[in-house]
Amino acid sequence: MEKRKIGKSDLAIAPLMLGGNVFGWTADEAASFAVLDAFAQAGFAAVDTADVYSMWVPGHKGGESETVLGNWMASRKNRKNVVIATKVGMLPIGGKPGLSKSQIHAAADASLKRLKTDYIDIYFAHRDHEENPLEETLEAFGDLVKAGKVRLVGASNYSAERLAQALAVSEKHGLPRYEVLQPLYNLYDRSGFEAGLAGLCREKNIGVVPYYGLASGFLSGKYRSEDDAKKSPRGATVVKKYLNDRGRKILAALDSVSSRLKTTPARAAIAWLMARPAVTAPIVSATSVEQVEDLIAAVKLRLDAEALAELDSASA
Repeated sequence: MEKRKIGKSDLAIAPLMLGGNVFGWTADEAASFAVLDAFAQAGFAAVDTADVYSMWVPGHKGGESETVLGNWMASRKNRKNVVIATKVGMLPIGGKPGLSKSQIHAAADASLKRLKTDYIDIYFAHRDHEENPLEETLEAFGDLVKAGKVRLVGASNYSAERLAQALAVSEKHGLPRYEVLQPLYNLYDRSGFEAGLAGLCREKNIGVVPYYGLASGFLSGKYRSEDDAKKSPRGATVVKKYLNDRGRKILAALDSVSSRLKTTPARAAIAWLMARPAVTAPIVSATSVEQVEDLIAAVKLRLDAEALAELDSASA
C-alpha cells in the first residue's frame, strides 16, 4: 500500500487515518474494537484521538476515547503496529485548557496511562492558545521528545500566521517543529485551509491530516432534508450548517461522480481529499465495520480529471 511521509520525519503512513472521536461515544467499546480490527486487518495503522474526547457527553470527563484505544491495543498486543496521534490543549488541566509547560507534561502522562503505552507517535497541540508563549509550548514538547514519550509534534486548528510563527520559534531556538497540521478541510469546508495554510504546508514540507473529511457525515449523502437531522446525535448540527444551496450543489456533484464511476459519495469525497497536493491522509470516523469497508474502498479509488474538475467547481 502507498505510504506518505509525515513532514520531514521518517514516519510514513497510508493515506487514511481513523478518527477516534466516536470511541466510547457513538461507538461503545465492542463496536470500537470491531472498527479498529477491520481497519488494522486492511493494512492501515494510523488512529487519531484526543484527551478531550468525549467530554461533551453527559457523565463523561474526557479520556474515554483514549481509554478504549488503549484497551484495544492491550487486548490485541499490537502497539508496535499502530501509529497513535493524540492531542493536548482543550481538556481543562489546572482549572482551564491551555498549552503551558506544566499542562502539557501532566496531560501527556495522563494520555500515556490511558493509552497503556510509553510513547505517543504524534502529539498535537489541539488548538492555539495565544496566552501561552510558543517558546514555552515547544520547549514542553521538546522535553517529551527527549524523554522518548513523543516521536513527533503537530498543530491542530492553527492559523497560517501562528503556524509560521511557531516554525520560526522552533528554528531560532532549536526546538522540535510542528511536522504535521490537523486542520478542518473537506469538499465543503475549503477556504480556511486553502487561503494560506495549504501553501505554507507545501513550502515548509509539513504533513496535513485534515479532520471532518466527510463534514460530519454530510458528504456521505446521509443528510438531505430537515427530517434527516434525526439520524444521529449530531444530525441537527450537520443539517443546520451544511444543508443549504451550496451543500446541495456539492451533493449533486458527488452523486454525479459516484454514479459515473460506480462508487459512493463518501468514497468520492475522501478520494478528492486524498488527491489534494498538500494532504497526507484525511481523518475519517466510523462506527461500524461496513463504514470502515467503505472508507478503505476510497483509498483504491482514483478520480479522473473530469471528476476532480466537477467536484472542484461545485465546491469552489
